[in-house]
Parts: sequence; C-alpha cells; structure tokens
Amino acid sequence: MCCRLLPLGRVENKLRIIGGCWRSRRLGFHAVEGLRPTPARVRETVFNWLQYDIEGSRCLDLYAGSGALGFEAASRGAKTVVQVENNPLACEALRVNIRLLDAQQVTVHTKDARAYLAGRGEPFDIVFLDPPFRQDMAYGVCQYLDEQGWLSPYAKIYLETEPEFDLAGLPASWQVIKQKKTGAVAYRLFVK
Repeated sequence: MCCRLLPLGRVENKLRIIGGCWRSRRLGFHAVEGLRPTPARVRETVFNWLQYDIEGSRCLDLYAGSGALGFEAASRGAKTVVQVENNPLACEALRVNIRLLDAQQVTVHTKDARAYLAGRGEPFDIVFLDPPFRQDMAYGVCQYLDEQGWLSPYAKIYLETEPEFDLAGLPASWQVIKQKKTGAVAYRLFVK
C-alpha cells in the first residue's frame, strides 16, 4: 500500500537510525530553535545499555524533537512508542517519518510535556527525557512521571542534560545505573 507523504519543505537536517529493522535509514527533520538530536555515538551507548529492555517495551519519548530516540527504540523492537513534542513543525516531520517507515507502533502528540503528563497516567517501561537545557524543565516532569502512574515497576528512565545538572531534585526512588558525559551533554540511565 502506498501512502502520499506530506512534503517536509526544505529539510535542513537528517539523522541516521543506528540499529534494528530500519538500520541506516535516514530521516529528515526541520531546523527548529533549541532542537538538538541525541548524537549517534550517544544513542549507540544508550541503546547498548538498554539492549535487553527494548524488545516488546512501551516507550515514552518526551521532548521528542527529531524523534531520534523514539525511532531508534521502535527500530529495535519496542511494542509502542509515544512521542510528545510541543513544536508543530517538529511534529510534522515526526508524522512524515512515521509514514515513511510505516511505523505503526509510533504515535505523536503535539503537546507540552507537562500538559501531556497532567492526563491520566499509563505505565511505560522506558522513558526518554531530553528537555531543553538550562530551563529547569526536567525536575517537574520527573516528579510527574514518578507520582502520576507513568512508570511501570522497574522502569528505565534515560535523562539527557547539561553537565552541571543537579541530581538532587530528582525522585528519591530513582537510582542511577549508568552515566556518561560527552562534551556539553551528560546522559544517565535510571531505574525506578
């Protein structure tokens, strides 16, 4: 079945899926202020950390941006991927890429992350959090996730932040199990 893809207009950026069924596929996304896709080297490390957890999982990709983390999870066998992004232009590109890949397990919500989490919680096995840096958005969102039923027991939470990010404001029930720093990015994997 052939579907008509909406034109992305002038696509300034591309990312490559690293592994799974869509390995080496390139996806386009618009240049949107503040959007910085997780670099391929970081994604490779993160998905090595999660290699035994992805297959059949329910994933939430908050601040989805380019969709790099969510599409990578779907490519590697996630059962469900929910992408939440508040920028309509970024969401347009996410939807075009869903159609391009025929990624029926991926859905997009054009919403602010906090507004999405204010709804009724449904537990996810893996959550990807890559909020805008230096805007203190992570703390409140992490509390919502922890307190409003968004995390399944032993859920894994990936958090990408600026290196100086203070972990003291995160939920006490989260334990860091992996962490690294690369240039201007710190990334950590927690378990609830």
